[in-house]
Amino acid sequence: MRIPKHIGVIPDGNRRWAIERNLSKEEGYNYGVDPGIELIRICKKLGIEELTFYGFTMDNTRRTSEQRKAFTSACIQAGYGAINEGSNFLVVGDTKSPMFPDELMPYTSRKSFGSRNITVNLLVNYGWQWDLKGLKNPENENKKSSTKKDIISSLKSKDISRIDLIIRWGGRRRLSGFLPVQSVYSDFYVVDDYWPDFKSKHLYEALKWYDKQDITLGG
Repeated sequence: MRIPKHIGVIPDGNRRWAIERNLSKEEGYNYGVDPGIELIRICKKLGIEELTFYGFTMDNTRRTSEQRKAFTSACIQAGYGAINEGSNFLVVGDTKSPMFPDELMPYTSRKSFGSRNITVNLLVNYGWQWDLKGLKNPENENKKSSTKKDIISSLKSKDISRIDLIIRWGGRRRLSGFLPVQSVYSDFYVVDDYWPDFKSKHLYEALKWYDKQDITLGG
């Protein structure tokens, strides 16, 4: 089976999962931490080199203060979980905003922990406009044309590689601004179950589907 080098993860459905269980929306986020850690463990065993998790976006911070606190806490726990599992760990997001948690600030440059046989990226207080802001740099605009290398080097997320496969839990069929440059040729797989209901079979089914895709990168 052909295994993707880099998988992007959109862990959606936490709030809907909570509502169906008569919980408050914010309670759903905490139940999304352990699935992320389990996914890291499985991917390490399979030899997948890189994982990028969609934590929360700048748009998400418009939600209620209770929800903001809950998903921020969940992202902090998830980050520590990735560190404890052993990884090359990086957090990418707007650190100049008060919405960025201080606890994750030390990891905005990549750090290596433990066995380090997997790279894990976590998007926190991320926005696609923020990520692409460097493309508006006058130095770039004065060029007749920007090369692929120029574009990538201008990204706030430049230390995250191209994504082979994106898996979105929760049934939605949209990218929601997830790393627009790195995902330009990604295959996109949707799991209808909510993220807190993660099962290993979700990943294996996605990998079986991916193995059948014709990967041409436009060629």
